[in-house]
Amino acid sequence: MSNSPVILISNDDGIHAPGILALINVAVQFGQVWVVAPDSAQSGMGHAISVGKPLRIYKEELPHGLTGYAVSGTPADCVKLGTGVVMPQKPDLILSGINHGANSSVSTIYSGTLSAAREGAIMGIPAIGFSFLNFSHQADLETAEFVVKKVVEMAIKQGMPAGQCLNVNIPDIPLAELKGIKVTRQAMGRWVEEFDERTDPFGRKYYWLTGQFQLQDKGQDVDFKALEDGYASLTPMTHDLTHHYQLNEMADWNVNF
Repeated sequence: MSNSPVILISNDDGIHAPGILALINVAVQFGQVWVVAPDSAQSGMGHAISVGKPLRIYKEELPHGLTGYAVSGTPADCVKLGTGVVMPQKPDLILSGINHGANSSVSTIYSGTLSAAREGAIMGIPAIGFSFLNFSHQADLETAEFVVKKVVEMAIKQGMPAGQCLNVNIPDIPLAELKGIKVTRQAMGRWVEEFDERTDPFGRKYYWLTGQFQLQDKGQDVDFKALEDGYASLTPMTHDLTHHYQLNEMADWNVNF
């Protein structure tokens, strides 16, 4: 990766979300920045892509004299259009976020933020997703911007292999209380869903999805633990969902005809 990379920025909170503006503030210090992001919030979309409907692109004025491109689709759509339509060349690095809310443990599966980064990794482009443990759009992003700068500096200096994806989560604490950045693995856990049943004015039932996260991992090397202890977590990820250990365990399942 060059010392002045071409950087594509996306997210899932929308092109005018405070988190993406903070990410832009950092990214312009490192290279040439392009911004292609959803025209509205797309949280929880996972790796969905738009099939069977048109995608539209609108220009938006952004800070630092940048022209952004708002897409009427998902985060993965944005990266596909950014690299295939908007940009004259593929970027050297993709940054996604800064998401308003955590994307640690199993939340990475549902996250639009991580899916934008993962889409880049599928294309062979190094990518990093950033998430901040505060859902408020009025949150103080000083700590988040500091961590983003440190991680991007390391990524450019150390180099990232083609197709590598990093998941960075940042605790919601004052910068003075941040202990550092830990390389972690993804914690095992799951969301225990609940459905809040309500009735509309026409007497028809509808449901709001709610629930609580249930940690199922006591490891000291996991993202969830690092965040609890006042560290930002940095987890290397891959889009290969193969359970490689299980391949050997299931060797006798091969059946020849």
